[in-house]
Amino acid sequence: MISIRKAKASDVEAIYSIRSRSILVKCADFYSAQQLQTWTQGSVTNEFIADVVDNFFVSVIDNKVIGSGKLNTATGMLDAIFVAPECFGQGAAKKMLAFLESLAIEHQLSCLKLESTLNAASFYRSCGYSGEQVSTYHSPRGISLDCVPMYKNLSV
Repeated sequence: MISIRKAKASDVEAIYSIRSRSILVKCADFYSAQQLQTWTQGSVTNEFIADVVDNFFVSVIDNKVIGSGKLNTATGMLDAIFVAPECFGQGAAKKMLAFLESLAIEHQLSCLKLESTLNAASFYRSCGYSGEQVSTYHSPRGISLDCVPMYKNLSV
């Protein structure tokens, strides 16, 4: 049974590991080896720790973190929805997305936005998000990646 809770500082390493492993597995057919290496290299920063504590939620099975998600309630931007590769296909991403959408409605947001990786755009479309145009995402890690800006209007 997947549950969702607010992320804590003690979740940072698990979230970072899940992010990197998920990128390497799910994005390999859509981005170059060099892009994947740059995207996943490095270590946890103080800024990342603060962001996790302030803005992240985690998916948990049997007290083990298996996924993450983030909502900026000021901008309506969704980010960092990742699932551990060994848990793909169990509904964790869909459950996290529904949770974050409910949170957005609680905060009276009328629209959610995200920048989807190329591989995840069809998933988001299946969840009611719109967007077709490929754009360039400039990562804080100094890498530029093709992405699909997407949005979903909410009923508030």
